[in-house]
Amino acid sequence: MKQSIRSVYNFNAGPSALPLPVLEKAQQELVDFRGTGMSIMELSHRSKAYDDVHNEAIARLKRLFSIPDNYEVLFLQGGASLQFSMIPMSFLNPGQKAGYVMTGAWAEKAFDEAKLFGEPYQVASTKENNHSTIPGVNDLQYNEDDAYVHLTSNNTIYGTQWKEFPDTGDVPLIADMSSDIMSKPIDVSKFGLIYAGAQKNLGPSGVTVVIIRKDLLERSNQEIPTMLNYNTHAKSNSLYHTPPTFGIYMLGEVLRWIDELGGLEAVAKQNEEKAKLIYDVIDGSGGFYRGHAEPESRSLMNITFKLADESLEKKFLDQAKEAGFVGLNGHRSVGGCRASTYNSVPVEACLALSEFMTRFQKNNS
Repeated sequence: MKQSIRSVYNFNAGPSALPLPVLEKAQQELVDFRGTGMSIMELSHRSKAYDDVHNEAIARLKRLFSIPDNYEVLFLQGGASLQFSMIPMSFLNPGQKAGYVMTGAWAEKAFDEAKLFGEPYQVASTKENNHSTIPGVNDLQYNEDDAYVHLTSNNTIYGTQWKEFPDTGDVPLIADMSSDIMSKPIDVSKFGLIYAGAQKNLGPSGVTVVIIRKDLLERSNQEIPTMLNYNTHAKSNSLYHTPPTFGIYMLGEVLRWIDELGGLEAVAKQNEEKAKLIYDVIDGSGGFYRGHAEPESRSLMNITFKLADESLEKKFLDQAKEAGFVGLNGHRSVGGCRASTYNSVPVEACLALSEFMTRFQKNNS
C-alpha cells in the first residue's frame, strides 16, 4: 500500500489531498475520455459514457461501504451546509423536536438551521470543555418521539471523533460524516441518513453524498421546493438536473483507489498507523506539544495541537512551510496547529511530519 510522494506534504483540512494515482489517471483521460474524443467535462450527463461513470460510482460506494439494499445513494450539490437545512425541512415538522449532539462548530451550524423549521434541542454538549471530548453513547438524553437525532461524526476544528455510535432505536439517527466518511468500516444500518461533502475523503469539492433509508424518503415532507426534496433526486438517480459530472467521475476514481488498496479495513489500518506516528510525538514530547482532544476522543482524521510555548508556534509553522508541509495552521477560530490525515495523505507524509516535529523540539528546547 505504498503511495507516491509529491513535492509537498498536503495536510489541508479541505479541500484536501487526493491520491496521486487518481490525479494522474484524470490527467491522462482529461482530453479524451475512454475514446469518446471529449473530456469528461464535455460529455452530456445523459450520454451512455457518463451514465456508466455515474452508476459505477454509486455501485462501488454501496459495495465498499456495505450499504444495505433499503438505502438510496444520492449525489447532490450545496455541500454539507445545505444539508443543515434540507434535513429539518424534510423531517422536522412545526411543533416537533429533534435532538442535536453539540460537539463543535458544524453541529452548531446545523442546530441553528433547524431552528427555522421546528424545535431542535441539545441532546448533549461538550462546549464546557472546549469540545475536547465526545459524549458517551449512554449519556445522550433524547425523546422517543423525536423526529431524529443528529450528530457530527468527526470534528475537524477540535480534532475529536466518535469511536462508537449510539443505538437510537426507532428514532432516526442522522450523521454529518463529511470529514471521516469511508475512513473505516461502520454499520450503516444504524443510521437513517448519512451525509458528507466529498472534499475530504471522497474527491474534489462540489459533490455531496447522501445515504438515506428508503422509509425516511417515503415519510419526508413533500411540500417543499423540488430541488430541496430528496425524493426528486432519488427518483431520477441524481440526474434530475445536470450533476457535477467531473466531481462524480473523480469520486468514482477515488473509490476505485480505495478498492485497490484493499477496501475500508485496509484504509482504517493505515489511518491508525498514520495518526499514531504524530500522536506518539505529541505524547512523548513531555508537554512541548499539547494535544487538544482527550486521548479517548482523538480523531484519526484531524490531529489538533498547540506548542506549550506559544511564542514558538509561528516559528514552527514557518519552518514547517519551508520544509514542504502545507495546511498545518489550526482553524482560525481556535489557532494552534492541525494535521489533517485523510485517506489520501500517505504514511510517508505523516512519518516526515513526525520526524520534523521531533527535530523542532530538539532544536528549540
